[in-house]
Amino acid sequence: MALTRDFTATTFVVSENKTLLLLHRKLGKWFPPGGHIEPGELPDEAALREVREESGLDVELLDAGRPIGTIRMLPQPFCILLEDISPDHQHIDLIYFARVRGGALVPAEREATAARWLSWDELAAPEIAEDIRELGRQAIECCR
Repeated sequence: MALTRDFTATTFVVSENKTLLLLHRKLGKWFPPGGHIEPGELPDEAALREVREESGLDVELLDAGRPIGTIRMLPQPFCILLEDISPDHQHIDLIYFARVRGGALVPAEREATAARWLSWDELAAPEIAEDIRELGRQAIECCR
């Protein structure tokens, strides 16, 4: 069985010292908004699109990127994770941090059954995975 890998983009959205998590419909676990980077799509565009599609929120990434002469430096992810999805499939997940600019929180029913804003302390809940807890707290710190 050959190993396959997909590129994904995930965004920890922060507002009022809390980060947004969605209860994934299929997996029954809490995750920030995110998903696959579409063919031809830039990673930062995917990050913004996934947040909009899954939460209804309009956000701005903490790193906006910048021009270097005639070249564009893309917004930098905070980190990149390698996630085992199944024995023969992995995600290379670009993790971004963002602040809310507008919109209203309306979780996409096809993606999530609930949404919660969690504070630093609330991220300690046992149902929150260690990577989500650590990155959620780092996002809150970076947005202060």
